[in-house]
Amino acid sequence: MAVTRAYNWDAPEVGSSSQSEIDSAPPIKIGMIGLGCMGNATLRGLLGRTNVAITALCDVDGQYLADATEKVAQARGDHPVRTFKDFRELNRCDTVDAVVISSPDHWHALQGIDALQSGMDAYIEKPLTLTVAEGRRLSDVARESGRICQTGSQQRSSREFRHACELVRNGYLGQIQAIELSIPPNNRTSDGVGEADPIPEDFDYDLWLGPAPWRPYYREGCHYAFRFVSDFSGGQMTNWGAHNLDIVQWALDADSSGPRHVSGQGVFPSAGLFDTPDPIDVEWTYADGVRVRCTTEDPRCIFTGSQGRIEVGRGHFAATPTSLQEVQLDAQATRLYQSDDHMGNFLECIRTRHQPVCPAEVGHRSATVCHIGNIAIRLGRPLEWDPIAERFVNDDEANTMLARPMRAPWSL
Repeated sequence: MAVTRAYNWDAPEVGSSSQSEIDSAPPIKIGMIGLGCMGNATLRGLLGRTNVAITALCDVDGQYLADATEKVAQARGDHPVRTFKDFRELNRCDTVDAVVISSPDHWHALQGIDALQSGMDAYIEKPLTLTVAEGRRLSDVARESGRICQTGSQQRSSREFRHACELVRNGYLGQIQAIELSIPPNNRTSDGVGEADPIPEDFDYDLWLGPAPWRPYYREGCHYAFRFVSDFSGGQMTNWGAHNLDIVQWALDADSSGPRHVSGQGVFPSAGLFDTPDPIDVEWTYADGVRVRCTTEDPRCIFTGSQGRIEVGRGHFAATPTSLQEVQLDAQATRLYQSDDHMGNFLECIRTRHQPVCPAEVGHRSATVCHIGNIAIRLGRPLEWDPIAERFVNDDEANTMLARPMRAPWSL
């Protein structure tokens, strides 16, 4: 029987500063773009950190903006904070060093590109982008700009996931035979069937839509459940796949590539606002023949090899045989980037100018695995993927789905 234990999983940290150096350095001035579910949680976390100043806030929802401004005032009343509804104004604010982008997925690319090209470092929530084309462009801009860009796939900063990937990389499971992962079902609170809602007076709905197609306003579709509307997101495939498929990519040393084949199926809602599939069953095959299957269950990753098996989830690590529980990697072993604090890693890299644990290229590659899975589900047929060209092989219809038209005046 597999058991769960705690270990000394420390690997060398990359470019870390001492606490005294951090305490004596000028505070990093942060601007927040998007103050809903994730943005609000991230704001609370940042307000609890030393040597960070929240200097600017941005949201198209006036109530979110007012609530966040009050939180900052209560926590740090001596720090003035500027407020904006248009992210472009914040990105040109001379009191901001770096931005945290927690807006809906369809905005990540444009807001991130604008921030990086404006000289800002950027932490961008996962999934990094809405499409493969957006991800390629954002990753290229991050590289060309020389700015620090962290993707918010925070499981890379969890010890249990890092250790599982290190065991896979160092051959402790033998030849990898199969990888199974799961993502949770859609957690929306209604079926999305009903009449459109009146647009709130203090909500800039046109700017919220931005590059997405115009559609009537539904209150629920503009808050947490935007994740289940395909104009704005890719459902749980991208919402949670950007976590668990990211770990698969890390374990397989595929951060600059990806799978070669994908097929899948899913159940689509028959009516209403929401149109992303749930449940899903998708399989990717990598160049070395490793098959990765993703289904809808409690989120976890299972690596099965010729010599053992690992199951890993948030706060959970189990292995068979139990001898795998005792492995201590030596100095000659392949060690992965150590980060135990995802936002802290981003802030540290702003100071050191070293690359973070999940830079834009990594976030793009992991999101791409999710995107091509969604495309395979929608087309209902197996697809061959070229991860170097980032195109489907001999499938024009599938390739048209790698990008989406943007509503004027927005463009990449």
